[in-house]
This record gives sequence, structure tokens and C-alpha cells, in this order.
Amino acid sequence: MNKKNIEDLDLYSILDVKITATEAEIKKAYRKKALVCHPDKNPDDPKAAETFHELSRALEILIDKSARDAYDKVLRAKEAAKLRHQELDSKRQKLKEDLERREREAHSSNKVNLTDEQKLAAEIERLQREGSKLLLEEQKRVKEEIQRTLGRLNEPGWDSSLNRIKIKWNVDKNDSNNGGYNESNLRRFLKKYGEIVALIISPKKRGSALIEFATKEASEMAVEFEKGLPDNPLTLKWLNERPIISIKKDAKGPSLVSDRDYESIVLTKMRQAAERQKLIEEMLKEEHEK
Repeated sequence: MNKKNIEDLDLYSILDVKITATEAEIKKAYRKKALVCHPDKNPDDPKAAETFHELSRALEILIDKSARDAYDKVLRAKEAAKLRHQELDSKRQKLKEDLERREREAHSSNKVNLTDEQKLAAEIERLQREGSKLLLEEQKRVKEEIQRTLGRLNEPGWDSSLNRIKIKWNVDKNDSNNGGYNESNLRRFLKKYGEIVALIISPKKRGSALIEFATKEASEMAVEFEKGLPDNPLTLKWLNERPIISIKKDAKGPSLVSDRDYESIVLTKMRQAAERQKLIEEMLKEEHEK
């Protein structure tokens, strides 16, 4: 966004909304696009941060009434000028542009008579100086939704990777239906308790699977209540006999985590998720070899 002036950009096209869009429609469009191009979702894309910044800048201006009015005025003036230019031949257009340039120079010497472009620049400067609370609120909502998607909103001290659950059921030797269970219906039975981080059905040991829930509450409820199919009930047990809680002392005072720290945590969590899936598969393999 810094490479171009705001008045040279089509902010409505950036957010894929009409110029008549309401504030609610603009926010909805921002969230939809931000969730796709957010740096947290695209850690390997060097342009993701730039694209996300461009979306945020467009939102910041279009949900602020004064800034949007100033931008719309410049936009309408440019559209009107475009139509006029199409009606002029090249010579007359050159004369007209020279005249407009001289008018702008004359206006710039008088602080009272600002051009539309100068008024827009003033509004943008005001937003930068005051900060946009609405923009920060929208970015917070997007970040929280991504956090839920990545499964990071867990209870303090709860590490789902240390609290996996074994699932077992009866399977006849010649049963091609694996006792009536597959990944699809297991997920259907278990997702009602909470977010599932990983679910692996053993490819070798029939009637066996491992599951990892994002939260302690979901894990405990599944172990206590889930029975599966009435004619072939499931047995759920902790892989480590009982839940493990990691106790950490919280530092008092305000959070010292910066935006840069947050981005580092995002990348670390994504790598940990991949490693966790690999570890589950290795644990299943070891269990089969016992």
C-alpha cells in the first residue's frame, strides 16, 4: 500500500464490494478475504503479509465515515474526469491537465482551500495518528477465528499431545467392515464433545484408533460418555492411564508478547501440528509391533 497513493487505489475492488456497500457488508467481505490471506494461514507466502496489510488499510478507510466520504469524493472526481478526458482530443486534454496542475499549485499555497486529494490525505493522516479502533477489533476477530481453527484456544496447562485417547472395538477376523467403524462415523460420534486435533485409525491393528482432542473438557467427556454403536460399543481409555496437566506459573502484569512474537508462535504451532500427526502414526506402529 505504501508504494501507491490511496487515491490511486480502488479500495472497493480490493475488498470485492460495491461502492454502495454498507459498513456491515464491508466488514463481512474483509473477514472473508482476511481469513484466506492472513499470514498465519500462509506462512510460506512472502506476499501474504503485504496482501493482508492492503486489506486492512482498505477496511480502515471504508469503515471510517469521514475518511470514506473524502475517498468517495476523490473517486467520483476521478470518474468524472475520466469521462471528460474521453471527450477531449489529445491537445485539449494536455491544456486541461496543465490548467488543473496550476490550479492545484495555487490551492496548495492556501491552507483554507484544500483539494479533494489533500483532504483525503488529511483524513488518512488522522487515522494513522489516532489509530483505528474498528480496524483493531476486526483484526482481533480474524486472529481469534484463526486461533480456533488451529486449535490453540486450550485451557492453561493442558497439552493435548500428552493426553491422547485409545479407542477400541470388537472386529471379527473376516469382517470387511472393520466392526462397523471408519474415520467418518468415528468423527461423527466424537466431534460433539469438542474440536478434534487428530484422529488416526490403525491401518494394521483392526478395531483400534487414537484420538486427540483440543481441550481437557472434550477429552474427559468422550472417555466418560461415548459408547459408539449399540451392537458394537467403543471403549475409550487414556493412553497414559490418566490425564497429564502441565503446571506453569503465570507472570503477573501485562502481556509482553509482541505481534512479532505472535507470528513466531503461529509458525511453531503449525510445525508442532505436523509433528504431532507424525508422532501419532509412529505410536500406532509401535503398538502394533508389541
